[in-house]
Amino acid sequence: MEFYQRSADLVLEEFQTSGKGLTSAEAQQRLQKYGHNELKEVDKDPIWKLFLESFKDPMVIVLLIAAAVQLVLGEVMEAVIIFAVLLLNAVVGVVQTKKAEGALDALRQMSAPSAKVLRDGVTHTLAARELVPGDVVVLEAGDYVSADGRLVQSNSLRIDEGMLTGESVPVEKQTEEIPEEVALGDRKNMVFSGALVVYGRGKFVVTGTAEKTEIGKIAGLLASAEAKQTPLQRKLAEFSKKLGWVILALCILIFGVEAFRVWVDGDTGNMTNALLKAFMFAVAVAVAAIPEALSSIVTIVLAVGTNKMAKRHAIIRKLPAVETLGSTSVICTDKTGTLTQNKMTVVDFYVPGKTTEEFSSDPSQWSISEQRLMQVAVLCNDAQINEDGTEVGDPTEVALIAFSNQKQQPYHELRMKYKREAELPFDSERKLMSTVHTIDGQRLMLTKGGPDVVFTRCSRVLVEGEEKPLTPELLTSIKNQNEDFSDRALRVLAFAYKPLSNTNGVTFEDENDLVLVGLNAMIDPPREEVYASIAEAKKAGIRTVMITGDHKTTARAIGRDIGLMDENDIALTGQELDALSEEELEQQLEDIAVYARVSPENKIRIVRAWQRKGKITAMTGDGVNDAPALKQADIGVAMGSGTDVAKDAAAMILTDDNFVSIISAVSVGRTVLDNIKKSIAYLFSGNLGAIIAILFALALDWVNPFTPIQLLFINLLNDSLPAIALGVEKAEPNVMQRKPRDINEGIFAGGTLRSVLMRGILIGVAVIISQYIGLQHSEEMSIAMAFTTLILARTLQTFAARSNTQTAFEAGFFSNKYVIGAVLLCFGLYGLTVLPGIRGIFTIPTDFGWDEWKIAAGLALGAVILMELWKLVRGMFGNKEEGKF
Repeated sequence: MEFYQRSADLVLEEFQTSGKGLTSAEAQQRLQKYGHNELKEVDKDPIWKLFLESFKDPMVIVLLIAAAVQLVLGEVMEAVIIFAVLLLNAVVGVVQTKKAEGALDALRQMSAPSAKVLRDGVTHTLAARELVPGDVVVLEAGDYVSADGRLVQSNSLRIDEGMLTGESVPVEKQTEEIPEEVALGDRKNMVFSGALVVYGRGKFVVTGTAEKTEIGKIAGLLASAEAKQTPLQRKLAEFSKKLGWVILALCILIFGVEAFRVWVDGDTGNMTNALLKAFMFAVAVAVAAIPEALSSIVTIVLAVGTNKMAKRHAIIRKLPAVETLGSTSVICTDKTGTLTQNKMTVVDFYVPGKTTEEFSSDPSQWSISEQRLMQVAVLCNDAQINEDGTEVGDPTEVALIAFSNQKQQPYHELRMKYKREAELPFDSERKLMSTVHTIDGQRLMLTKGGPDVVFTRCSRVLVEGEEKPLTPELLTSIKNQNEDFSDRALRVLAFAYKPLSNTNGVTFEDENDLVLVGLNAMIDPPREEVYASIAEAKKAGIRTVMITGDHKTTARAIGRDIGLMDENDIALTGQELDALSEEELEQQLEDIAVYARVSPENKIRIVRAWQRKGKITAMTGDGVNDAPALKQADIGVAMGSGTDVAKDAAAMILTDDNFVSIISAVSVGRTVLDNIKKSIAYLFSGNLGAIIAILFALALDWVNPFTPIQLLFINLLNDSLPAIALGVEKAEPNVMQRKPRDINEGIFAGGTLRSVLMRGILIGVAVIISQYIGLQHSEEMSIAMAFTTLILARTLQTFAARSNTQTAFEAGFFSNKYVIGAVLLCFGLYGLTVLPGIRGIFTIPTDFGWDEWKIAAGLALGAVILMELWKLVRGMFGNKEEGKF
């Protein structure tokens, strides 16, 4: 038998405890036996493992091979530079990962709870981690339940268990055993770790701590989940493999062509030097083709995106999650607290006979019926709002006193004026609460409760200040109003009163023959900013789906109100979802906008269904029941106020629990993805230009236009600064007006490949012309001019790389100060290569002067001008690639 199926006395006996709790000595012994009441942290990868993970990338492996070749050839400096950059990339990745873990640990410490525990018959406030099985814990409104347990006392106790069950309505608790086997949400004599007490008082004996709690059980299911690669990671890995094979084939081809020439020439005496020259040509192509700093740049750009998101209330736990957000096609979001304010609010009311639609904010203008309605709402109420704004009590009762304050009638003034003389607390059987007050010299019992119950207790009704018989006609009109509120998914409370003739205490028998005053209707309203965010998501081609543990009627009403549901969209309950086969779900999936009363298994099934359709799916949640789906989703988004289990399962944490922050993060993610592709395009355009120049020189039997040290200098130092600067480029004008990126789309899709080819060809042509001019002087001069043209063209193309559709002036020439700074620094770096004593390392002869530099600079600038003119021409013909990158 489960604990909920046994009596409280039997459970106390089993744990060898009593209503006075354990002794301190016994508690200490049990602490040694059972351990602390806290979830064990998932083992984090050690720094050395994170460091080695950085070297698994195929592109990095190719670079390591290239560095090894350099060492064999005696080119130590080139090899050292490659190793240094790879080490830098690994260090940056480790630092960012540890930084994200630190942010999560800070959130965990902020949410560490305490508990009021009976030890030696005395109540002590202890850290929740000190609880042990058999402890007796005292619960009051506002407390968090710190362990699983069996209730031994309940005084109108109501607990919000939404973090575990997904339900938004608090559960009314009891102490009687439940003989039959029931689901978790129906175990009303049990309490569960992480739940919030919203009303009443109680005591429970601890039956489970740490991993033995319901939270701990779900946390255990997450341990074996596998991490998923992001779309960009997958595409870069695929591209790296392909690039590696292409480079290998190209190197073999080049070496083969050169070796064939040596064999045809038949000069055996010079064969060794010729073959070495051919091999160096092949190595040069490999060095020119591989963007050595790509991994570092992608990591840095992602880190920049992480910092931007942090400013928008989104903490990224794993760097690649930034990019995943930019590819998101579907957002499966919770309702309570994410789309809504997580705060019950009075939004409508009704008193019989009232003709005006608004409740005046001037109490002096209230009718007698309105005054009495507010009196019952405030006085028959145990909630309070502290001076610091802290709300204590049942959310519906808090909503009533907040409504009074909003209408300029401070609730505490009414309570000071009309003191409570007696009360009949709420209980789940009567579904009523009554209090006694003397108002204007008359002793009254004020009653509130569910409309159906209150209606049956009333014989009269207050109409325009007069008590009248509650005729069938009047009752029908009042019931019609109640049904109207219910159709709008509003939660309704009815208010009544009764004059008391005696001065004795009040009894349950007095809760009859009441005078009906009216109704108050409330709801957890949508966040005001959510309306615009849902509309923005639609424009961005992102499907928003609500998945909630709340009732279907409420969820559907909210969905329609905020624009999440279109005319043909439907809502399903978890039970209705269970009845669908996989084929039926796949057919209906895109028409289902709302899922209500769902289980953790339902959530995972929904996420997987979207993933089978090839959609990058984000999932939000805060409860333990959300954790498996958060792990399954391409990107799990946990709420900062949620459970540690949910946070550990997620890739991103929202510190403000707001759906708007998700859409804002998506915008940043798309911009980061755009900027990564801009950086990639920038790097490969320059590399393509170098390869074209090398192959052209090979074909015409010219001298190799670049030395390996020149190419490494450009790839590792000169190109890195502009590529990083492009990573902080502002968002494209239509970043949230285009559809999400197809997960099967390559990294060069959407016009990027065309831009790479066009810019690479222009750079290559400029370098070829420059080398040709230099060859008229000497081979050494041709190398110097080719190097100068290449480095200047690649630096200046930073302006063209800022956008595939906008020219540098359209994007705002000075709008990215980092680009300006990067270009100036690159010019400074180039200046170092022509200094006396250094120019020899870069094969720049002493007679290379201003005339040669002006020719090279003119060719580089001309290539960039043509790149920008190409955009204008394409724009004139209306082909702007729809802003895709």
